[in-house]
Formats: sequence, C-alpha cells, structure tokens
Amino acid sequence: MVKVSVCIPTYNRSHYLQYAINSVLNQSFDDYELIICDDASSDNTAEIVNQYQDSRIRYIKHPQNIGRSKNMRSGFAAATGEYFIKFDDDDAIAPEFLAKTVKILDSSPEADFVCTDHWIINASSIRDEAATRENSAKWGKDKLQSGIIPNLIEETFIKQSLQVGSTLFRRRCLAAIDYMRPEADGCEDFDLLVRIALAGYQGYFLPELLMEYRFHGGQTSLKQDIHFLSAKAFCIDSYHFSQPELEALRVNKLASTQQGLGIRLIEKGESTRGRELLQQSSQVLGKSYRVYFGIFLSYLPTSFRKTLLNILRNLKPQDYSAKVRNFQ
Repeated sequence: MVKVSVCIPTYNRSHYLQYAINSVLNQSFDDYELIICDDASSDNTAEIVNQYQDSRIRYIKHPQNIGRSKNMRSGFAAATGEYFIKFDDDDAIAPEFLAKTVKILDSSPEADFVCTDHWIINASSIRDEAATRENSAKWGKDKLQSGIIPNLIEETFIKQSLQVGSTLFRRRCLAAIDYMRPEADGCEDFDLLVRIALAGYQGYFLPELLMEYRFHGGQTSLKQDIHFLSAKAFCIDSYHFSQPELEALRVNKLASTQQGLGIRLIEKGESTRGRELLQQSSQVLGKSYRVYFGIFLSYLPTSFRKTLLNILRNLKPQDYSAKVRNFQ
C-alpha cells in the first residue's frame, strides 16, 4: 500500500491535464499513486496520459459520461493510500505539497486532514500575486493560524475558507462520511467539507501557498450556475444544526441560494419555477429589490432578460477573479 493516493478527475481538458500531472510527478515526496479518472473524454486525454511511462500512474477511462461526482467517486474507490487528495484537472500542487502535508498528518494524530493556502493562476499558468492575496483575504485564509482549526463548522459552512483541492485527508475519514455524494454534483467540495465538520473531524491549517487554483474564461455559464445553485440548495437543505443561531443561519443561507437560483432560472426562461423560488425565499429574507426585479424580469421576453442582465453585469466593476479570467 502506498502512503498517498492522488486523484485527478478529468473531462475534455487535455490542454491543462498535462500541467496537473507534471505537478504530481515533480513532488519531492514519492510514495504515492496517481489515479486519473476520465469521464469519457472525447479529446486526446488518453493520448496525453499514455505518453507517461510511470508505474505510479493509474488511468481509469469510463466508456460513458457518468457525471462529476461519480467520476470522483470512481477515483476514490480505486485508491489504496492511507492519505488521499483530489484536485481538478486544470489545477496543480506545488512540488513540496505532499512532503509538508504528509509530515503534519504523520506527526499530528488528532488531525484528520490538513489544508493549505493556494496560488491563483491564469489560463497561461502564471501566478498572480495580487489576486492570490485578495482571494486569501476574501475567504478568510489570511486570518487562519497554523495548527488545528478552532471552529471547523464556521470555516466550512459560514466562511467557506477551506478548499478540497489544497487538502490532504486521511482516507478512512472520507470513507466514513460517504465521499462525494452524487446528489451534490456541482457543489461536492463545499458539501464534503461541511459534512466532515458535522461529523466531528478535525482539520489542520498550513498557511503556505502549496497549490495552484486556476481561473480561466471557460469556467462559468448559465447552465453551470443553475446546476451549482441547485446542488448547493440541496446540500444546505440536508444539513441541520443543533445550535439555534447556526440553524437560523442555515435557513437564511438556503433562502439566499434559492433567490439566486430563481433569478437564473428566470434568465433561462423557466419563469414559473423562478418566481416560485423568489417568493419562497422572500418568506425568510423579506421582500427586496432583487425579488421585485426578478419577478419583473420574468414577465419580459427571454431575449430582453438576457440583454438587460448582461448590461447590468457589465456595469459592475471587475473583481480580481474576473481580471485573472480575462488575462490574455
């Protein structure tokens, strides 16, 4: 049995996959297996993988597309390592990632996983220092101290400060909580971290930039937004907290997610369902300009809705993520 199983789920991203694979093969720590699970890619992914002559690489290609979560689960099911990490096919880990995170888990039996901070990189694999600082501040990573995370529920559910792709887990913990629920497809990482916190496991934070998370133009679309928000609503609805203040926050977070989903469904043309969600969310959050605007949109022709929303989006100042995505 190897010490670490590294899993890279992939689908039609051969142009980035090679960068991800090389980041694993360049690790200073070498007691690992690399599992690449391919969700029936139609590009030259198989050709890219097969060019590597390394016995540590295991390639699983599904004959038909089975979806993100099930593809991730297939890599986890094939893993044999004591420790496990999954990161996406357009991301990468720094050469010392495994050495440093394995050392912490080996020496800290109370820690069930160790999470690091990460770089933001653009489509050309260039690290953006300003965007990295803004990203760390946005998600509160700049406030986390080295060591056991004091309030894991707060960090995972409220602040969402941790990231699965920069985290090495004890594999037994992931098996115990049902790794990557298919019902959470599109929101798996958020769901996994919240459920591991709810199960009482402990996390360790290492405030070093040991992973690379890529922003690029091909990551978002209306269809993907709807898929993500639908999955997130399912996840939040499935959690229940014993603390009244956390439970109240959960109810509000669910309503806010339903509100965002309602507006995007209206944008797509699903007016009736969109209005239902807006009205449902307003029972918790109260009436707001966003609800009134969404309902107004729902009575306009679909083409007008898209045009109006695009105009409004273009008026908003670009944040650091948009700037990185638009980098040429």
